[in-house]
Amino acid sequence: MLGTGTSVDIQIGRGKTARRAYGIDEIALCPGTRTLDPSLADTRWRIGGIEREIPIIASAMDGVVDIRMAVLLSELGAMGVLNLEGIQTRYADPEPILDRIASVGTSEFVALMQELYAEPIKPELIEKQIRQIKDRGGIAAVSATPVGASRFGEAVASAGADIFFVQGTVVSTAHLSPESVTPLDLAQFCQDMPMPVVLGNCVTYEVSLNLMKAGAAAVLVGIGPGAACTSRGVLGVGVPQATAIADCAAARDDYHRETGNYVPVIADGGLITGGDICKCIACGADGVMIGSPFARAAEAPGRGYHWGMATPSPVLPRGTRIRVGTTGTCEQILRGPAGLDDGTHNLLGALKTSMGTLGAKNLKEMQQVEVVIAPSLLTEGKVYQKAQQLGMGK
Repeated sequence: MLGTGTSVDIQIGRGKTARRAYGIDEIALCPGTRTLDPSLADTRWRIGGIEREIPIIASAMDGVVDIRMAVLLSELGAMGVLNLEGIQTRYADPEPILDRIASVGTSEFVALMQELYAEPIKPELIEKQIRQIKDRGGIAAVSATPVGASRFGEAVASAGADIFFVQGTVVSTAHLSPESVTPLDLAQFCQDMPMPVVLGNCVTYEVSLNLMKAGAAAVLVGIGPGAACTSRGVLGVGVPQATAIADCAAARDDYHRETGNYVPVIADGGLITGGDICKCIACGADGVMIGSPFARAAEAPGRGYHWGMATPSPVLPRGTRIRVGTTGTCEQILRGPAGLDDGTHNLLGALKTSMGTLGAKNLKEMQQVEVVIAPSLLTEGKVYQKAQQLGMGK
């Protein structure tokens, strides 16, 4: 089973059993008895009362989203989330800082990041960035950690952000803190904020259900699969995305049946191609959050580099900087026409074509398509592509 239900426990040793979990690369989507023209596939979805044509969100990472990208993604029918604890809110002019990040060597990178991100966050810059996005007609979607949300929630509300993502490596409603620290009350925060609040990240049925009960407008699913994230190696924590999405989608459906309130599930991290996005939705996701594919856009602020949100940690960095290059415009990557043959361009076209092949008229039908376990899906018959590093062999 990909999600909750009857499953076979595997014995690791006499004192420990485990459940088999599946990653996106281990599954495939099986066509049914009906097909439809891709132009008839309806990809619209809603998050926090905001309707978007494309169920794709750009991650709140400094190499992915700045004011320009947030506005552009809004214009293209998607959404970009601005990191409120990053370069954009620490420096009045972030351009020379981004130049330094792109120019430093790999051995000096961690120390430089820790130095640059030690600059204090300025509430006035938070308000300025949000207002600039809104003034240019964009959706002001912003992100902070629970600690950051507690510190800067008032500034976010004052500036009139449209939607607030509260994100951590793992977020729960049962967080224990030292007596000297007052943890963020997620339920109270969702109730107090004047805009919808998205909560994450999580990977289990129980935690996602609790976040929904706390008032989340959507729930982010994924721990450690991101291209620039090292949490799985540093902490040993995570659940492969196919299983995590299916588990959290089951919580969403149960919560909807009990309350009538539908809370979208967003697959966050580990997605590179259009096929990855299609498989996430087939596992139950309502939308996806991606970073590295957009970091490759000509308009992205990272200068062809991409790094994780926890990369600059002064104590335990859980991310790295990767070179992703620049492969096309944001529009090419999102809506096409594709200039590459590896599935990283025209993500919307890939989703619509997959839905047509599978006979899914909308995202709810896409969530119901048959999924098979197929570890050889990406390698079967691809000897020449792999040998020549073409297409799926890159």
